[in-house]
Amino acid sequence: MEQITVKILDRDYKLAVSPEDKERLLAAARLVDTRMRSIRDSGKVSGQDRIAVMVALQLAHELSDPSNASATLRSARSTEKLRRMHDDIDEAIRRQDSLF
Repeated sequence: MEQITVKILDRDYKLAVSPEDKERLLAAARLVDTRMRSIRDSGKVSGQDRIAVMVALQLAHELSDPSNASATLRSARSTEKLRRMHDDIDEAIRRQDSLF
C-alpha cells in the first residue's frame, strides 16, 4: 500500500491505496472536489460537512440508477481527460514564457 495525499475543497486528506488503484482513487478525489466546489460556489449550501453530504447523496443517487451509473463514470473520465489537457496546456505556456 502507498500513502497519498489528495486535496478536496482546499483540505488535505491522507489515504492508503494500492498501486493499481491509485489513478482511479485520484480521479475519484478530483470528481468529489469538483462537485463540492460546484455546490459551494452555488451559495445554496454552506459548511464543508453539509457540502460533503450533498455530494455523497448526489453520487449515491446517480450510481443507484443503472442508467446514470455509466454516465457518471463517463463524466468522471471526461473530467479527468480535460484536467490532463488543461495541465498540458499550462505546462506548454510556462515553457513558452521562459523563451521571451
